[in-house]
Amino acid sequence: MSQIVTVFRNRLRDESAADYSVLAPHIHELASSMPGFVDAKTFSSPDGERVTVVTFADKASHDAWRDHPEHRDAQRRGIAEFYAEYSIQVAEVTYDHRFHHTG
Repeated sequence: MSQIVTVFRNRLRDESAADYSVLAPHIHELASSMPGFVDAKTFSSPDGERVTVVTFADKASHDAWRDHPEHRDAQRRGIAEFYAEYSIQVAEVTYDHRFHHTG
């Protein structure tokens, strides 16, 4: 089976940053406790866009995270309170190559 990668791009509403900063670490911790979780990284751009890349070992573990009740609640809260905009792309990894310089 192939890994599943989710790319979540978003911009927060100015008024929601404080509440979001409380919820986000909990959701990350919850995701990382899920079977099949590989990793997650969030990056912020100077223009305010945030990008989170989440990898799960397979589709079943990804789908279990997608459907987790606390994650679903956070998604609903994100739409109602936190995000000015967002987009999600989910893809199956068809190629993976790594390099690590040890010198």
